[in-house]
Amino acid sequence: MTERVTAYIGLGSNLGVRDRAIRDALRMLADDEAIEVTRVSDIQETAPLGATDQPQFLNGVAELRTTLAPEALLQRCKATESALGREPHSSWQPRPIDLDLLLYGQQIVRSAGLVVPHPDIHLRSFVLDGLCQLDPQLGHPLLDEPVSELSQRLAGSSYLLDPEAPQLVHIAGMIGAGKTTLAKKLAEALSAELLCEPYDTNPFLPQVYAGKVELALDSQLYFLVHRADQLGRDRLAPGQTFVTDYVFEKELIYARRLLDAEQLELYERVYELFSQRITAPVLVIYLEDSPGNCLERIHRRNRPYEQRITLDFLERLDGDYRRLFGDWTHCPVIRIPTTKLTGYADAVVEHVVRQVKAYIAPGLKSGETRDGQVVGTNAGSQDDN
Repeated sequence: MTERVTAYIGLGSNLGVRDRAIRDALRMLADDEAIEVTRVSDIQETAPLGATDQPQFLNGVAELRTTLAPEALLQRCKATESALGREPHSSWQPRPIDLDLLLYGQQIVRSAGLVVPHPDIHLRSFVLDGLCQLDPQLGHPLLDEPVSELSQRLAGSSYLLDPEAPQLVHIAGMIGAGKTTLAKKLAEALSAELLCEPYDTNPFLPQVYAGKVELALDSQLYFLVHRADQLGRDRLAPGQTFVTDYVFEKELIYARRLLDAEQLELYERVYELFSQRITAPVLVIYLEDSPGNCLERIHRRNRPYEQRITLDFLERLDGDYRRLFGDWTHCPVIRIPTTKLTGYADAVVEHVVRQVKAYIAPGLKSGETRDGQVVGTNAGSQDDN
């Protein structure tokens, strides 16, 4: 007897009687003696991705036990869609039922008609929510991370990769967290342009750290103008990858810590104007470390103007960064404890690079491959909700 494999199917409907269509699809799948529907997640209502001028979706995830091969299971899903009235080639359009093959055990399948794991699992909260409800420790075969970690990165949002946009990756974290070191390694691995903070060229910064608070506004404006020039929408080429050792929003964090009330009022008005010119990131990597460890690293690297930084100041910055990313929804956020990066072993760097590549658009034509993954193929209806 053929061994049964656990597979996961994404369920979606935004046309007709949506909940009935999902129930009918599950019943039809279960009628196949080669398929056992073992569990179904809660069904939730979600906004459409892609073509957004269409009705809301109902989405969920079903766990199956099946003796069918991946390709045969996909064909069974397509036949079920057709029987329930889905028109061929209705991607990005309203449809009565949508069945996506998300995972098939821990197998990796790449063919002209099927990609498993589904190439967008890590970008869809409505998929990850269902997977987490069924098995939060379920591993992603390519990213080597549990679905609970992938879900945390999205904070309840879902995203589309846009190959026409600059692929901007920010490295964020406190002073001394190791942002520049990681940024350099990622830029090299991704053949990306590295954009670093102008610490060494800011003429006001050493004096501010030395206690000349009257120059704090000059220092913050220097950083602001420089970042706006680096990250301007007319500066970064579409489709190209860029890595920074900062996140633009940190400017407000430092301004609110270093400026007095009058300076801050002026700064925030200028900041608002500059922020409208900034390229949106596709990914943030947030390096997490204790203020004590960061202070020790600051002392060890021995930049003269940083030696007046206190533990209390870093503790307050740590709270600011945690609040910033506590409700961040501009793009996915990968949180990495710096203890995991100690020594930057090849395997550690390779794992981080693999994660980053999953969140930047490949920029390839349909059918081409990037690191062994097929881009833009018809893997069932693997396009949106």
